[in-house]
Amino acid sequence: MSTPKSLVLPPGVEAVTIETPRGGFAAHGVRTDGAVGHVLLVPGWTGSKEDFTPLLPLLAAAGFDATTYDQRGQYETPGAPDDDYTLDGFAADALAVRDVASDSARSHLLGHSFGGLVAQQAAIADPSAWHSLSLLCTGPGALGDTPGRPLTALVQAIGAMPMEQLHAMRPEDPTLAPEISAFLLKRFTANSEASLKAITQLLIDAPDVVDEVVATRLPCWVGRGADDDAWPHDVQAAMATRLGTDVHVIEGAAHSPAVENPQALLDAWLPFLKENT
Repeated sequence: MSTPKSLVLPPGVEAVTIETPRGGFAAHGVRTDGAVGHVLLVPGWTGSKEDFTPLLPLLAAAGFDATTYDQRGQYETPGAPDDDYTLDGFAADALAVRDVASDSARSHLLGHSFGGLVAQQAAIADPSAWHSLSLLCTGPGALGDTPGRPLTALVQAIGAMPMEQLHAMRPEDPTLAPEISAFLLKRFTANSEASLKAITQLLIDAPDVVDEVVATRLPCWVGRGADDDAWPHDVQAAMATRLGTDVHVIEGAAHSPAVENPQALLDAWLPFLKENT
């Protein structure tokens, strides 16, 4: 989850619903004249399209159309109790959104946190859909259950406790503006319980698929905030090595560089995008 600094859409960014054969997905998108390519951005656990909104106008200024969306059951994208919340299902959603958002043109794919696991699966499912794969503040597979991150207990609590009560158990930042705090509550409680439960379980036991990603032969980029506190830094570095690259460290950022320091993220990422467009 990322905490936005503002809820105002930047100029040129549009809030839309992308209708696909797999359903409608709430999205933010930006289009630019003479675009050189399209970028699809996949948010993470308890996140949403707003996690990437500050990055969209920067990508447009660099010549790229870009789309980010709420995954199935996240925030403003509905999710039914019996929907497909497997990694394969989330990956199929990403491919369906890409088909519509890019008019079926190959796109660059970036996944943040849990979205990185989805992005890896989407790359494996159809390498021909993508120019490249970028992984931001994520890992090769499960994050795992730890005393400091008791995901198993959370899986058990989802559905047994009201979502408002679960949200209240999270650390509160007294420096947040009231409208941002209200948004975080609204977004968390809007999650489909089935989706949130499945995503949390996937963070516990998702398999390592890096070898399958390598087999796609897609160009790969890996980045994290300097103070990222999710997947251990050495795990991310080892993943990058297996993918044939290095970790790009974004200063002035932790687990959410796209909102914490979007310009620095773009500066680190843009040469890779241009090289592989």
